[in-house]
Amino acid sequence: MASRGAESRNWSLIVGVAIVSLILGYLIGASGRQPAAAPELSTGPAEVAVARPPAAETTVVEPPPVPDAPPVETSRPIELPPIPRGDGRKIALVIDDLGRRVQDVAELADLGVPLSFGVLPFETRTFDVITELDRLGAEVLLHLPMQPSTEADPGPGALTGAMSRAELEAATRWALGAVNGAKGVNNHMGSELSADAESMRAVLGVLAERELFFLDSRTSPDSVGYQLALEMGLAAAERQVFLDADAEPEAIRGQFRRLLGVALDRGSAVAIAHPHADTIAVLREEIPQALAAGFEFVPVSALTSRAGGPELLR
Repeated sequence: MASRGAESRNWSLIVGVAIVSLILGYLIGASGRQPAAAPELSTGPAEVAVARPPAAETTVVEPPPVPDAPPVETSRPIELPPIPRGDGRKIALVIDDLGRRVQDVAELADLGVPLSFGVLPFETRTFDVITELDRLGAEVLLHLPMQPSTEADPGPGALTGAMSRAELEAATRWALGAVNGAKGVNNHMGSELSADAESMRAVLGVLAERELFFLDSRTSPDSVGYQLALEMGLAAAERQVFLDADAEPEAIRGQFRRLLGVALDRGSAVAIAHPHADTIAVLREEIPQALAAGFEFVPVSALTSRAGGPELLR
């Protein structure tokens, strides 16, 4: 009986060990498998994709738009006077400083009104410019360089106060030879020399010999050129308005309207301008309106006067 009890205990022990082994084997096998329902535990890219919030949530939200700011004025607008009725009032436009670009002539001729052209005598294209103006039948002036009261350079061939009378006469004749066919002369710069009566008498004496007129550019209020020319019996005129001393388009436009007002008051007026792109653009717009209002554009020679004659421009 004792041996049977021992066998029974051994059998029970074996069965128990087997059951435990089966349970442990199951648990060990289960621990090596990944549950399909838990992809978030993956260490691959799927985990990164799941961990990030949706794209729409990462979009940066822009701040609400700011209301438009008022425009900034770069300069105070110029209040332009209206174009008055011209009733035949005459205007002469003199374009100075030609001699450097031939194409300036064509651009100015396209304005479609008579102009007078002041040509510098010793510039790089002086001869070519004179040739083109002669072909067009335009009125040419020698734009004679003279000494200014500042350090500005009047350019080659300038007349100065240090010259003797004979030197001034010779320099004037030399410059006239460079601007062949000139009908008159006006000064380029010259705020110093044009105030010197003795120097101007020498220059104007050459013009009197050749029966040329003198246009005083009035680069100085102290200029004696116009009055002295009249005293010497020359035909003469003087400038009333500089169109483009301020080269801003609206300033040029304002000066052009002022020119019309001067012509209305005096019966005629002379303006000097330069072949700048903005100047030409403004003239292209303003001249047709002035013509429509009754103003007439003429060469500056038509507005000269002599001592004892009608003083058109005083």
